[in-house]
Amino acid sequence: MDNNIIGFMLVDAPHSALNNAGSDAGDRTDNIVRVKSIRKNGRVYPYVSGQALRYWWRDTLEKQFNWELSPIIRDKKIAFTEANPITYPDDDAFGYMRALKAKDGGTVTRISPLKNSPLISVVGHYPTNDFGVMSRQKEGDPVPFEHEFYSTILKGIFAIDLDSLGKFSEIEKTGYRNMYPKLVELAESEGLKHDETNWVLSKDERLKRVSDIINAIPYLSGGAKNTSHLTDVSPNLILLTSISTGNNIFMNIVREEDNELIFDLNALNEVLEDYKDKIKSNLYIGMRKGFLPEIYEQLEEFSKENDNVEFGSIKEITDKFTGKLEELI
Repeated sequence: MDNNIIGFMLVDAPHSALNNAGSDAGDRTDNIVRVKSIRKNGRVYPYVSGQALRYWWRDTLEKQFNWELSPIIRDKKIAFTEANPITYPDDDAFGYMRALKAKDGGTVTRISPLKNSPLISVVGHYPTNDFGVMSRQKEGDPVPFEHEFYSTILKGIFAIDLDSLGKFSEIEKTGYRNMYPKLVELAESEGLKHDETNWVLSKDERLKRVSDIINAIPYLSGGAKNTSHLTDVSPNLILLTSISTGNNIFMNIVREEDNELIFDLNALNEVLEDYKDKIKSNLYIGMRKGFLPEIYEQLEEFSKENDNVEFGSIKEITDKFTGKLEELI
């Protein structure tokens, strides 16, 4: 049976260029920096790549929760981590791939228990061109440059596989062969539990790792152009629950309608009803006051009408949710 935490987030990006794509081959000059965007039905939707979000998350875990990150090893044109999920929690949570020599165990890979989508603009939005100039030099002409930025709200989903976090497999299958001889020796010396195919960290360590991942959400930081745009990338709205299926049921609760963001409570009610036999915890909703005040009032009232819905600030909700994790692992 699947055992997942699923989440949804909205990030307010009021004057932002969080993830850039460099210049475009068709640009009239070489010094224009474009933001990453996709096109749908003739409209432009800025986005932050899933990889960028994962970088912010990993960086926050290191700086705010003292995670010792797996060292990066460079070999000519490739790079990889230590591939040691016992010692380094990011190798556990974010996965890895490493091609060892045959005598050392061969190639090992690990599917990331933490999965996330890109953050994509809810509403179609054409980025604005901002013109700047480098003119501090004492001689010569000023050097003009351009970059794009946008004002929008980004949405994304994520999931944490509790059945795989802190469990390391020896199955001969891509993504599941996590272990190699030296790692097995370490697991034995550390006293990890072992069954026919898995080595398992202690419940306390698994609980700490997943709690840190959730508790990092209010502190997420990062993004390009911080010196001139300074966007707070921590979510302004999150939903969290535990579910015994691989589906992320929150995908379509926020949508675009007439160039406006719509939070569809009917859609939320429908998926909660459809998956009530699979949902294993309360629904936890965290939201910042001042962000989309009409939706704030709707969700606050929604929580009062439903005993299985918790509502509060972002940090209050992550704290409440992690306080219940011991029952889920």
